[in-house]
Amino acid sequence: MLEEHGLSDRKLKILHAIIQTYLESGEPVGSRTISKYTDLNLSSATIRNEMADLEELGYIIQPHTSAGRIPSDKGYRLYVDMLMQEKEQELSDMQEQMLQKADKMDQLLKQAAKVLANNTNYATMVSTPMNNLNKIKFIQLSLVDEDQVIAVIVLGGNVIKNKIIPLDEPLSNENLLKLNMLLNTTLNGMSIEEINLGLIARLKEQAGIHSEVISNVLDAVADAIQIDEDMQIYTSGATNIFKYPELSDKQSAQDIISAFEEKQQLTDLVTQTLSQEENTGIQVYIGDESPVQNMKDCSVVTATYELGEGMKGTIGIIGPKRMDYEHVLKSMKRLQTELDEMFHKKE
Repeated sequence: MLEEHGLSDRKLKILHAIIQTYLESGEPVGSRTISKYTDLNLSSATIRNEMADLEELGYIIQPHTSAGRIPSDKGYRLYVDMLMQEKEQELSDMQEQMLQKADKMDQLLKQAAKVLANNTNYATMVSTPMNNLNKIKFIQLSLVDEDQVIAVIVLGGNVIKNKIIPLDEPLSNENLLKLNMLLNTTLNGMSIEEINLGLIARLKEQAGIHSEVISNVLDAVADAIQIDEDMQIYTSGATNIFKYPELSDKQSAQDIISAFEEKQQLTDLVTQTLSQEENTGIQVYIGDESPVQNMKDCSVVTATYELGEGMKGTIGIIGPKRMDYEHVLKSMKRLQTELDEMFHKKE
């Protein structure tokens, strides 16, 4: 970017400061103002010289009625291009970090399920964390081509979702920047429940001819915030069930093994556990209390661990009704604490 435009780092910083100040105040910007608001530690005279160069190069202009300068279209273009490049780099870095973290987390959770099964001699499961607070952290729209944009939606816990959105009308880079600013200033920190019809109508009105883009982005946000279909459940020790005569002599053993293989019932168990906000501690379901149909002859113990920023996962132990509850609860509590501590350290 620097080589392409032939501007020094100092000139770029001064131009950035001029545009930022002008956007905030709407008034032409003088060298004295810039000397106060930048970290360059330059004199007004030096800044005046740099501003003269920027004016000669066409990045800023001087209104007839003022000694200050305002950005030109060329200056705005450079500012927008740099801003988009910075945001794309930030997102790229964030996605790279999240992929590395996700891989490490998967390995950790697989190991946790195995250790828990070995320690208790029961069947165990550990789910990957899901976004439970449904908060929007950041939205970035980027042009793919003249017919579509990609919406990158970052949720609490740095969960990243991508969605391709078709365009009914051509979208300039300037209007794309405006839509990005509109979406982020309005939606950052909000949950899906807080996005009401009045807010949607206001957003669409401000977006003008691009109101359909706003509708599609909001649909993408709603989809992203739903329970994550990509949630993984790691299991271990299912065959431990055969160690207990009251289970191995019945069809229930096969039912439990089937539930562990198909995982849909375990997914339902996780969803139910996380949907009940009071279930932040350890829950014990005995026999018919079990939320899993195929486990009515068992006891099911679940606990929730937290990754932070609304990210929660579930640990589960399935065994006979005569399980060693004291040992199970101690093991569960220890793993719950360890996962909490490990994930918070990573954050």
